[in-house]
Amino acid sequence: MTHGLQPFLFDDAVVLSAPAQAWSDRDGDMVGGSHGFFVSDVRFVSRLSLVVGGAAPEHIASYPSGAVERTFVSLARNVDDRSADPKVRVERRRTVSGGRLVESVTLSSALPDPVRTSVALRLCADLARMYEMKAGLEAEPDALPELSAADGGLRWGRDGRRAALVAEPAARVSGGIGEAELTWDVTVPARGRVTVSVTIDAANPDAVVVAPAAGSSWTAPDLRTGDSRLAAWVRASLDDLHALRLAPVDRPDRAFLAAGAPWFFTLFGRDSLWAARFLLPLGTTLAADTLRVLAGLQGTRVVDATAEQPGKIMHELRPETLLIPGEGVELPPLYFGTVDATALWVCLLHDAWRWGMPDDEVRELLPALEAALAWMRDYGDSDGDGFLEYVDSTGTGLANQGWKDSGDSIQWRDGSLAEGPIALCEVQGYAYEAAMGGAALLDHLGSDGAGTWRNYAADLKQRFADRFWIDSPVGAYPAIALDAEKRRVDTVTSNIGHLLGTGILQPGQAELIAARLASPELNSGYGLRTMSTDSAGYWPLSYHGGSVWAHDTAIAILGLGREGFPAEAAALMEGLLTAAAGFGYRMPELHSGDAAAAVAAPVPYPAACRPQAWSAASAVAVLSTALGLRPDAQNGSIEVEPIGVAATGSIHAEGLTFAGAPFSVTVDASGATVSR
Repeated sequence: MTHGLQPFLFDDAVVLSAPAQAWSDRDGDMVGGSHGFFVSDVRFVSRLSLVVGGAAPEHIASYPSGAVERTFVSLARNVDDRSADPKVRVERRRTVSGGRLVESVTLSSALPDPVRTSVALRLCADLARMYEMKAGLEAEPDALPELSAADGGLRWGRDGRRAALVAEPAARVSGGIGEAELTWDVTVPARGRVTVSVTIDAANPDAVVVAPAAGSSWTAPDLRTGDSRLAAWVRASLDDLHALRLAPVDRPDRAFLAAGAPWFFTLFGRDSLWAARFLLPLGTTLAADTLRVLAGLQGTRVVDATAEQPGKIMHELRPETLLIPGEGVELPPLYFGTVDATALWVCLLHDAWRWGMPDDEVRELLPALEAALAWMRDYGDSDGDGFLEYVDSTGTGLANQGWKDSGDSIQWRDGSLAEGPIALCEVQGYAYEAAMGGAALLDHLGSDGAGTWRNYAADLKQRFADRFWIDSPVGAYPAIALDAEKRRVDTVTSNIGHLLGTGILQPGQAELIAARLASPELNSGYGLRTMSTDSAGYWPLSYHGGSVWAHDTAIAILGLGREGFPAEAAALMEGLLTAAAGFGYRMPELHSGDAAAAVAAPVPYPAACRPQAWSAASAVAVLSTALGLRPDAQNGSIEVEPIGVAATGSIHAEGLTFAGAPFSVTVDASGATVSR
């Protein structure tokens, strides 16, 4: 294959229903790059174009019907009467479900006489794998499959990957190596319409994930908000999250959220955990299934090649080895290269329990809980200094293994890269929260060891206070990390926001972090920058060095709410709401860190996933913080402490879920709770 550049996505249209997704231009044509129809990380259609009467129709609009369907509207003026008003309209409706793509083309005419013309769909197929497309690789001609006419349609495939196309009504079909064309001769009745369609079914026998057996485990709440942006964002996000649901091949009854489309359309431990955690106000079923799926893949032995260790929670699952050309990265199909997913698994279990996950379901996961806690002590701390750290021992894995996992994400303030093993600040917060939450669960379940983990947490809290904090003329702050020599890596980053609400901070430290998050160096006005503007490595379009990630900002918002900083939380909420509106309420994986004062709308990061699970789920995290929801299922109560109306105005939320039962909350324009 010929090497190229990673395709941009920001202006593309996507229709998806995991494990299938279809990407195209705004007019519906698939013209290369990131475009195509994919099932389980294989591209079964690489190009698809529509021709009416020998010419491409002229695009005027497109609109979605949820995540699974989109209609593209165009005009066929070449077969019209050439008057000022267009009278021949083309509607191209695309629907994706499971491993199926349905493309229907309807010609409508307002002319007084019939219109005789032709409709043609031209398609290409390369059976490229997702990582090849992401790297901008182009298939060599001799690797293209043959598209053969069969049963009034087409068939093609290779290495067990198979696709079949059926045309309705029957079309003239011409096939060839890598390409084919279907043509219909049609007559549009006077003031009438005619429709042709194709259905493509595709399957990858190597798939490790499938569409879940059941529908969503949540019901979208009925929201009426003083600021309409919040309700619009929640509605759009839940629709996208429904389409991102996947399940393991061997357990289709257990759903989790794929990380994002198109690049990460599979199970990612960290992403799936955070997304499920954000969605707990809608019920615990998704969280329970996510916990079970990850527990089923939990490490049991030491395998350097995959970074597996006993008790460790995995990072990502793929059908085959993932190659990242040009970077020397080769990740095995089941890869454990993450330092934070194990602690986050424990945190989700604890939070789900507080939201009312039934005791028998919690008890079922007790062995996995004990193994995860033991991993933090026995393997997560590789050098015995009391902190969780990571280093890639293979030379082909991920160099950085926190949520900021790009190669240049852990920098000194002068822009130079820190050397590992790396102990990230937020991971210590997760570990503290996991140890305390795990101890509470052990006590509740009548198991031994709770005291051990409370002592572990207390020791970690003191070590963190002693080793991570950096003095500064404008206020002390936590280092992003300790490097291999245990030096404090001094860049100011959004990572510090993840410490809020974990319990690891000493008195007065949360105030210092809140002030940093609210500063113009970190708060862009469209969300929280990943790196402060006063760092040498800052760049607004750097993946982890200055861009804004919605989930990262949402984590900080949750922490600010828990720690009692309503003004700072409201400022970041306003930024996310403004960004969400700017992106049509389908929040991307990340966007530029440009200041809202300098640009009239959020600037896209051109290759960002969209939709993306934890970005979409951030809408519910913002709602939860605005309402100040504090669950305690063990006492049968949920507190509602709204942070105020500065960000969202009044809120009426009906159909939230606590301990398996629906509940409603109304907060008036003054921020007072009117009813529950």
